[in-house]
Amino acid sequence: MPGPPRPRVREDHPADRDGRPADREIHPAVREIHPAGRESGRSPGRWAKATVHYGTREEGLPMKIGIIGAGNIGGNLTRRLSALGHEVAVANSRGPETLKSLVEETGAKAVTVSEAAAGAQVVVVTVPLKSVPDLPAGLLDGAAEGVAVIDTGNYYPKERDGRIDAIEDGGLTESRWTEQHIGHRVVKVFNGTYAQDLVERPLPAGDPERLAVPVASDDEAAKRVVRALVDELGFDTVDAGGIDESWRQQPATPVYGLRAGAEAVTRALAEASPERPEAHRA
Repeated sequence: MPGPPRPRVREDHPADRDGRPADREIHPAVREIHPAGRESGRSPGRWAKATVHYGTREEGLPMKIGIIGAGNIGGNLTRRLSALGHEVAVANSRGPETLKSLVEETGAKAVTVSEAAAGAQVVVVTVPLKSVPDLPAGLLDGAAEGVAVIDTGNYYPKERDGRIDAIEDGGLTESRWTEQHIGHRVVKVFNGTYAQDLVERPLPAGDPERLAVPVASDDEAAKRVVRALVDELGFDTVDAGGIDESWRQQPATPVYGLRAGAEAVTRALAEASPERPEAHRA
């Protein structure tokens, strides 16, 4: 017997719910995101082949990874990254004692939010956007040198986060706003990914059915680390440019919730409009 209906927005992503993602508004405007991408007058369908990364981290050594947020995305990343042999520390706002079942299932270590980044080479921030200002000061002080910080967050003003003036009026992308609060550059990825796909749909490199995700960051070194990690998780990546271009993968864009390969993801990024629909404004 089916249980009660799931809420429209869950802890990390409304797209985490089962079934199809919210309808996406497709805008006719197409902007260029790669200098070698689209020649003037061509349609988005004739873009150059997507930039895809199949590499692995140096020498295939396991990494120390901190995950802040144990909801749908954070929980499944904990499962997958632990299974791949990485040393995972996971934290949530309710304390380590509430993560007992996830720890028993995965072998990850439950820690406080303040401890999650200690020694970490990669830190995943996967909390509701409204909770980002509540993260402890100096969150990344104990992280490894050159730490790559993954941001999976989305702004849902009406459903969850309330109005954020710097995004609504100041024109900041969601991830730029997050950077300003945590004091570190981020890599935006998995913000439009179905949580269940992380465990149900990984495929080896070269498989024609392999899904791709966009990755945006101003930190090219961190972006390389994250793209290699995403590849290890079983997904292709498309370089979506810097954080000021990351509006292309925010909610209500063509790529948000898109289950497709690299060429379709590249095309969807090109079709995005910087104007958020009224339904996604406070």
